[in-house]
Amino acid sequence: MKRSVQPVFWILFGAGGMLSALVGWMLAWITGIAVPMGLGFPQLGYDSVLAFERHWAGAGLTFVVIALFLWHAAHRIFHTLHDLGVHANAGAWVACYGTAAFGTFAAAALLLSL
Repeated sequence: MKRSVQPVFWILFGAGGMLSALVGWMLAWITGIAVPMGLGFPQLGYDSVLAFERHWAGAGLTFVVIALFLWHAAHRIFHTLHDLGVHANAGAWVACYGTAAFGTFAAAALLLSL
């Protein structure tokens, strides 16, 4: 039997899906609507968010959220391409998962540079 790396991607997809279902909508609402409209959340000012991201736990939490969202989206897009008639070849695989890998490494580099 030939071994596959698919279980790794299914785990990342499942974890990212669970995270996005539970907290993704609230993160989008708070950071995209509530804070810009001034509906409270004074603790989300620039200085406090920067201090949160400079702490190892804050940077780690942010990294996990970004990485899992990226891998979930990549897996969903890759399998949606088949539904749209694009056959899942190596190019589509590299485009989807390569983008997620690049975004994950970019997030790590940017968070470490703080």
